[in-house]
Amino acid sequence: MSQLTTPRVPGARPRVVIVGGGFAGINAARALGKLPVDLTVIDRRNHHTFQPLLYQVALAVLSPADIAQPIRGILASHRNTQVLMDEVTAIDTAARSLSLSSGATIGYDYLILATGATHSYFGHDEWAKFAPGLKSIEDATEIRRRVLLAFELAERQMQEHGWHPPLNFVIIGAGPTGVELAGAIGDIAQYYLQHDFRHIDPRKSRVLLLDGGDRILATYPPQLSTRAAEELAARGVEVHTKSHVTGVGPGWVEANGQRTQAAVILWAAGVQASPLGKLLNAPVDKRGCVLVDDELNPPGQETTFVLGDLAHFEQNGKQVPGVAQPAIQMGNHTAKMIAADLEGKPRQPFHYFDKGDMATVGRLAAVADVKWPFTALMSGWTAWFAWLTVHIFFLIGFRNRFSVLWSWVWNYLTFSGTARLITGDQTLPGWQEQIEEGKKAANP
Repeated sequence: MSQLTTPRVPGARPRVVIVGGGFAGINAARALGKLPVDLTVIDRRNHHTFQPLLYQVALAVLSPADIAQPIRGILASHRNTQVLMDEVTAIDTAARSLSLSSGATIGYDYLILATGATHSYFGHDEWAKFAPGLKSIEDATEIRRRVLLAFELAERQMQEHGWHPPLNFVIIGAGPTGVELAGAIGDIAQYYLQHDFRHIDPRKSRVLLLDGGDRILATYPPQLSTRAAEELAARGVEVHTKSHVTGVGPGWVEANGQRTQAAVILWAAGVQASPLGKLLNAPVDKRGCVLVDDELNPPGQETTFVLGDLAHFEQNGKQVPGVAQPAIQMGNHTAKMIAADLEGKPRQPFHYFDKGDMATVGRLAAVADVKWPFTALMSGWTAWFAWLTVHIFFLIGFRNRFSVLWSWVWNYLTFSGTARLITGDQTLPGWQEQIEEGKKAANP
């Protein structure tokens, strides 16, 4: 087994290892790049993804390169930083070392775990192949493939046989991701594709948003949930609350005892923490998030920091949500705590500064619960403009900001979609079975 770094030497520059190149990891790395430490960033992918805009890649508004940037490029100017494209397989907290999938080991003085979360199918992992979730560029391009392919297959079937299976798009889970996906599919069907086909009318497709709760966007104020539901309805989205999904299969979803045919099924109902947190042998919650104190440390591990979606951090009796803003703040604050250690000063506890939440509902429509720099509940185009401004500001790199802004302007002015590309497999789960069933029904 190879050793990537020399053994720790007392008095030498501390070695900090960050695992995960998401919001928490990247912001910690950028801040630590200015400190007298030797820094290593490890991620199994070579790029940082701006996750709040993943759904726009999934629905062909943006291209993957618009919202992703190589980690090496982001940190290139930090001479104390090296980047490894690898995956951690084991953590020895006593020896302060990590084992990597490449077979190497790497020692550390400080460890920062920020590997985020993945999809949770609540014990039904077999549903994943029928209902992909949205956490990565690969997920986004797979969703794009399925959504666009559904229209293409319907056009071909209609041209050849005069009918096609129902173009039903079912989204399970009505949190921000589910609402954004449903609204974007509604926009695609109602506006962007209406002149592209000759044998089908995309506007006649159905978009169904299912959620087991009493209202969509349950973490938002009720009036914003109501407003979002109205905006979705205007886009032809059918919202079904108190709808408990009990089965997902090839081309169908079962909820409340009723089965609905679906050309495409998307999952936005639950997440679970990265399994890496359990390697710390620290307490975790039911989602696998590591319980941390106000210095973001697991119990008894003051040189280990757990950030972002992987951390269960409570403030004022409530768990801080696993979204971008807490992750960014955790990353920056961890660097400040390590700096305090280097200077022999006491650490300051982490405090999450909640600036609010916002989610898009569709073209020129969003909802926003603003808590800073003023307090307000916003909806419609004003909330959408605020959403646009915030997301452009937080995108990393001038090129990304310019290309995304240009894509938005062009798409919203022309109703075109330059990223509507279908790659890979040209089949959909259950589509052919629905065609065979239709033939049997027509010829009993």
